[in-house]
Formats: sequence, structure tokens, C-alpha cells
Amino acid sequence: MFGFFKNKKKTLKEIIPANFVDIHSHLLYGLDDGSKSLNETKQLIADLQKFGFSQFIVTPHTTPLVWENTKDGILNQHQKVKNELGMAASDFRVASEYLIDDSFLKRLENERLLTLKDNYVLIEMSYINPPIHLYEIIMELNSQGYQPVLAHPERYNFYKSDYDSFKRLKNVGCLFQMNMLSSTGYYGMGITTIADYLLKENMYDFAGSDVHHQRHINDFSSELKVKNVDAFESLLFKNVCFKSE
Repeated sequence: MFGFFKNKKKTLKEIIPANFVDIHSHLLYGLDDGSKSLNETKQLIADLQKFGFSQFIVTPHTTPLVWENTKDGILNQHQKVKNELGMAASDFRVASEYLIDDSFLKRLENERLLTLKDNYVLIEMSYINPPIHLYEIIMELNSQGYQPVLAHPERYNFYKSDYDSFKRLKNVGCLFQMNMLSSTGYYGMGITTIADYLLKENMYDFAGSDVHHQRHINDFSSELKVKNVDAFESLLFKNVCFKSE
């Protein structure tokens, strides 16, 4: 009996620090594969607040040919939903999660991006393969004054046997954001193994929920599967730099 309590693992929701600032979520309903209604958005926010979340930077996808969101469209929907929720501007902010592909450089030429805060911009890649001009895109972002933050690097399976690519991305100035559910095995243990490696090597800079729906919320009650729990707990505190007064 005593051994049972000694070996009991922590759940994800148990280690979230108070007043956590989430920098990656799909709570802005009606724009992508995230929340589908105001009621769903309200419920997801209420559940996350119970875990200790206090501020949300919502990041709807900007994905050519899939979610053709425009900057104005995102800003207008954010203003509408913020008013519907009655939330303070500091507690419900907006950016976007940009897919970097061959069309992204043209986007950079034509508009200022929606950033997480200051110059931090959230980017993602296709899960099939990296863009041909990946490093050119990262360097162009840097040259225009942006700080690229790569969403969930652990989920790109083409890097699972190529850990040197993570180091190259860091060396060209890319920051890494871990998905919190990667710590529980939600996306598969192979992805959790990669996340564990990046935690061990201290390569993550921030964490985000990437919450889309109630199934994600439910998994916050799952036990942690990563071995580097201390590193993961320390990572969660790094999001404080995005706190808005």
C-alpha cells in the first residue's frame, strides 16, 4: 500500500503553476479546427482556469488552402468573441499560428504578422515534411525583426531519428514551444520520447496547451509519461514573460 503512494505519478494538471499564461490555443471559435461555438469556448476556458490558467493568447491557424484566415478576419473575430466573453483585453489576446510553406515568404513581404507579444511569432510546419526553404524562412523572419517560435517541434515525425536538425534550428535562432499534452503520451509515446529528449537537452523555451476541444482538456488528468519531470515543471514557469498586466 505504501509502495502504491510512493510510486504514484503526477498528473499534468497538478504541476501547472498558478496564473499560467497559455501562448498556443485554438479557443477562438469559428476559424479553424478548434472551438466551434461560443459555448464551447466558454467551457474550454473555464476548464483551463480550474487548472491554473489565467491569460490566453489564442492562435488560430493561418494555413493556405486549409484555413485561409486573414489578419483582419482574425482580429475582427477576436474582438467579437472578447466582447461576448466579457474578458479583459490582457486576459484574452490574439496572434496566429502560421504554417511556413513556399508561400510564406510572400506573406512576409505583404503584411505584418500577428505576434504572441512584441516580436515573437508562432510558426508550424507540415507534419509530412519540412518546407524546402525552411532555413531561408527562419533567417528572413529574423532579418525582419521577428523572433520565430516553432510550435510543437516534438510532433514532426521526420525529425524523430534526426535530432541534429533540432540543434540546427536552434542555431539559426528558432525558439521551441512544447505542447503540454506531449508530456502525457496523448499524441503517442514516440512523440513523448522526442519531447523527453528536448527537455533533457534544455532545448525548449516555452510551453503551450494547443487546446482544440474537450478531449484535450480531459487528458490534463492523465499521468505524466516524460522522465524529465523537473525540466518540464521548470519550462512551464518560462511562460511568465508573456504575462500582460
